[in-house]
Parts: sequence; C-alpha cells; structure tokens
Amino acid sequence: MSLFKQLLLAICLFLVVAFTGSFMVSLESSRSQYVNQLRSHAQDAATALALSLTPNIDDPAMVELMVSSIFDSGYYASIKVVDLASNTVLVERHAEPDPGGVPRWFVHLIGLEAAGGDALVSRGWQQAARVEVISHPMFAIAKLWQSALGSLGWLLLCGAASAILGALLLRRQLKPLDYMVEQSHAIARREFLSLPELPRTPELRRVVQAMNQMVEKLKALFTEQAERSERLRAESYQDTLTGLSNRRYFEMQLNARVSNLEEARAGYLLLLRVQGLAGLNARLGGQRTDQLLQAVGEQLRRACASFPETNDLISRSRGGEFAVLAPGMVHEEAIQLAQALEATLQSLHETGATDIQPVACIGLAPFSPGDAPPALLKLADEALARAENQPTPGWVCLEQGVAAVAADSQHDWHERLDQAFTNGHFELFFQPVVDCATAQHVLHHKVISRLKDRQGEALPAGRFLPWLERFGWMPRLDLLVLQKVLAHMRGHDQVLALNLSAATLADAQALHRIFELLSQNIALGSRLVFEIGEEQLPDQPALEKLTRRLHSLGFGLALQRFGGRFSMIGNLSHLGLAYLKIDGSYIRNIDHEQHKRLFIEAIQRAAHSIDLPLVAERVETEGERAVLCEMGVGGIQGQLVGEPAPWAHHKR
Repeated sequence: MSLFKQLLLAICLFLVVAFTGSFMVSLESSRSQYVNQLRSHAQDAATALALSLTPNIDDPAMVELMVSSIFDSGYYASIKVVDLASNTVLVERHAEPDPGGVPRWFVHLIGLEAAGGDALVSRGWQQAARVEVISHPMFAIAKLWQSALGSLGWLLLCGAASAILGALLLRRQLKPLDYMVEQSHAIARREFLSLPELPRTPELRRVVQAMNQMVEKLKALFTEQAERSERLRAESYQDTLTGLSNRRYFEMQLNARVSNLEEARAGYLLLLRVQGLAGLNARLGGQRTDQLLQAVGEQLRRACASFPETNDLISRSRGGEFAVLAPGMVHEEAIQLAQALEATLQSLHETGATDIQPVACIGLAPFSPGDAPPALLKLADEALARAENQPTPGWVCLEQGVAAVAADSQHDWHERLDQAFTNGHFELFFQPVVDCATAQHVLHHKVISRLKDRQGEALPAGRFLPWLERFGWMPRLDLLVLQKVLAHMRGHDQVLALNLSAATLADAQALHRIFELLSQNIALGSRLVFEIGEEQLPDQPALEKLTRRLHSLGFGLALQRFGGRFSMIGNLSHLGLAYLKIDGSYIRNIDHEQHKRLFIEAIQRAAHSIDLPLVAERVETEGERAVLCEMGVGGIQGQLVGEPAPWAHHKR
C-alpha cells in the first residue's frame, strides 16, 4: 500500500477512534444523567398524584380518573395505587411506549433501565394507600439515538472534509516523492532530471537534495565520458589542421562503403591534390600554406554540401591531398562536382579566402559494390595523374571498370522500380543479431529488403536504394516493407528490427500512415524495433517526438551505424533507445588495430553508464568477436553469425 493511502487511512482511523471514544464518554455521562432524571421524574409524579388523591381516596371513580390523566401525560411504564390495609391494587395503568424508530440493538447497547418512585396517600392522620410510579426510559433512549445520529453525521462530514483536505495536503507534500520516482525511471531511460523547486518539509528537502545531487553526478560522469570519447575520436580520426577526417578514417570508410556487397552503393571517389605545396611552404612559410589548406578544405565542404552522403566522407589524406567518397553519386553529378570544385578553387584568391592562388588537380573514379579498395585507389590515382599531365591542370574522370549499375539509365530504373512496387517484387531477407558471448542466442533479426531482377535473383539494397532516393520513393518502400513485416510477424514470436529512412522521417504523410499501421498492430509492439541510421537522424525535437509516439504504441527505437557523430550521444541519452549499433567500419580488424579498440572501449564506457546495450555491425572474424566480447559489447551482426537469408532458412 502506498504511503499516501496509508496516511489517508490513518487519518480516517483516527477520526473513527476519536468519535467512538467521544461517543462512549458522552453516552456514559448522558446515561447517568438520564437515570437521575428518570428517578426524579417518577418520584415527582408519585408525590403529585398522592397529594391529588388524598381528598378523593374513597372515591374510586375519581382515583381512576386522576391516575389516567397522570399516566397519559408522560412516559410511564406503569402507575399503581395500592391499598395499604389489604395490600390490594386499587388502580393500575400499564403500557409499553412506542420505541419511535430506535433499533433494538441500540436499546440493548445503551442498557438504560426503568426508574421508579412512590408516595403515600393519607386519610386524615392515617396512611390509606401507596402510589407507585415507574418511568419508562424510552424517551431518554430516543434522545440518545438522535444524539448518536447527529454525532455520526458530524463525523461523516468531518471525515469527508478531512479526507479531501488531507488528500490534497498529502498529495502536495508527497509530490516530491512522485518526482523522485520519475527521476529513477528517467535514469533507467538514460535521462537525467532534477527537481528545481525544493519542498518546504525539512525531511523531504534533504531527500530531494540528495537525489538531485546523485542525478547531477551521474549526468556529469556521463558528459565527461562522452567528451573524453569524442576527444579520442577526434585525435584518432580527424585532421587537426582542416577539421576534416584523416587518412585512417578515409581508409576505414573506403573499405566499409565499397567492399560490402549488401549495403554498399555505387558512386564515385574524388581525389584532389594541391600542386607545388612543398615549394609554397618553402617560399611563403608554413603558416600561409596552412591557411591555404584550410581554405581548400572549406571549399570542399561547401561544394559537397548538396550531397548529404558525403558529409562525413571528406578527408585530407596527407599534405595537399584530399579525398571525397561519394556513395550514390551518378556520372552527371560527379562531373558537376568536379567542375564546381575547379571553379571555386580558382576563385579562392579573388574572394580573399587566401592570398595564394592554388593550382589543384582532380581525379574521379567510379566504383560499384564489391570492388576492391586498392584497385579503386589505383584507378583514382591514374585519373589524378592524367589531370596533372594535362597542358592545363584540371580534372579527369576515368570510366574504366564501371559496373553495370552505372550504365543503367534513369528511365529504365524508374520503370523497373515502379513495376516492382505494383507487382510486389520486393522480398524480405533476415540477418540474425546474436549474443556476443555465445554467438548462438538470437537477440533479434534485422529485416533487409531485396529486389527480384529479371532473372529471378534477389538484388542487394545497395543496387536500387540510390535510385529510390533519387525518385523520392523511399517512403513508398518503407510503407510496403512495414506492411510485409507486420503480416510476417503474426506467424512467429521472434523480435525483428526494421530500418526507417530519412525521407520517411521527413514526410509527415508517410509517418502518419506508418503510425496508423502500428496503432492497428499494438500487440506486436514488443517484438518490433525501428532503426535509424546515424547520418539520417532528424533534429532533436522531431526525434524526441518520434520516440514518444513509438513508445506510446509499444514499439522500440534504436540507432545504427553509430560512431561518426559520437558527440551527439548526450542528446540520445534520454530517448530510451533499445540499443546502439556501432558502425562496421570501426569493427573491421579491431583485433589488429589498437586505435579502433580504444574508441570502442570509450563508446562502451559511455553507453554502460546509461545502461544502453551495444551491438557491433559487420563482424566477420572470430578474432573480432573475441575482442568485442572482452570489451563488453552485448551483440554482434555480420557474416560471422549469418548472411541475410529468407525466413525459411532461419527456421531450419
């Protein structure tokens, strides 16, 4: 029973005990008083009747008349006139008064007995008769009953008023306790709340202050962990001069974005080299050369701003060499990017960004999912070398080795995908996510969409997703896949994870339709988790609104491909995420690369401080699994534990 109910019940019990005690004391006092009144009443009636009968004692009719008149005028049980000489009853009146609605149990409870009185009737100097009067206590009992009812009514009124006022007072006084409970629940949800207004009650004030202090300490520890991890990530993967990513990060992303057949997207690799950097450094000094490199890096950011996929994939590899990895970019866009960069670099001196006019060359090379990163780098280096050897340095794009995807026309893909939506050619594949310690226990299955090609084979998502994004059809795919997933879940009891695209999150109509589907399938909420890519996260208010809506329907939310924006973990701490999936680029060869291990340990410490489970993506070797298990990562996903496959394969 809650403290509020206990205190309220104690107040009510106190009122009942107080009423009972007060009533018993009042009853005993009234009982003694009524006994004396009854005795006095009987004696007065006997004396008055005796005096009235003295002159008429020998007249039987008069005696009877006078006795009847006295008897009928009051509450008497009996009146008798007894002849003293013969001890016979001359006149007797007897009656049982009406209880007047007084319950019998109350009469027995009171136990008020009848009281009597007597007087002598004289005949001259002789005693002729004796008058005996017995007063009935019913009128006194009736008065006590009315008093009891009045007291009970007053008790109920006071009890109701006390209960209401007490409830309001207790609720107000105990409100800090409710907030402390919410603080505890918030900590479990990775949220840190403090009670700004301290209660006036000294005892509660001390408790609330202690709770606030604990919450602030936890918040400070988590913030410190996050800041330390972000500094470690910057030291390991960021170029200190330009603020771009360094060569180590570029190589990690190159391996992750190109070689992965399942998730990789066709695109272009751009290499840019500032010529004569050593001579500029010797003639003008390191400071002005650094300013030039910073200006070039800023121009790269601006030129690539219209391609969101490249935001975290702009790197300074070494010296005056820069690289841009652009998944999903087509040939026309690559040419536009090269031309825009050439124009902006030529105008650096004119705009005042630097007092040096740089000479830069650009090489472009296309790639397709599954290409070997060394071969791609070799092709891009060849394009860069050709650009340098031109009479006028500029840009060169090599098309050798372009995969079939790059040759597909936009019209063909538009028609093909539209027919796929109409005919339902999208299929569901599932990849297991297992416990890291045993590599056997399945935590959930990741849902992956595949497209049937003309030969009946399933194309990986990296082949058709860039075209869906280009046509604005990602919400259409998300809705279709969600409908298939909800129908599929009715046939088993496993937990599934489904990705939501950035286009869907930005489309209010698509989100409304998704929530309609979810509200019709609330019973499946505990077994479906939605995943959002780190690079696709909406702004914080929209993300919090999405999380609250999903949680209200019983569905979970998680973050995948996490690592490039570690500083944002502070904003995610109070969202109640189901888990956090670490980007596979930080997992590849972690058993051999110490810098990755240090970074994952930092993420694990920060996540552990807010009780947030971690899952590692793209785990491919037993050595990687052993290191991740040692560091406390909870789950793994990748080729080591299972490739994406139809559901029938997992059932076997």
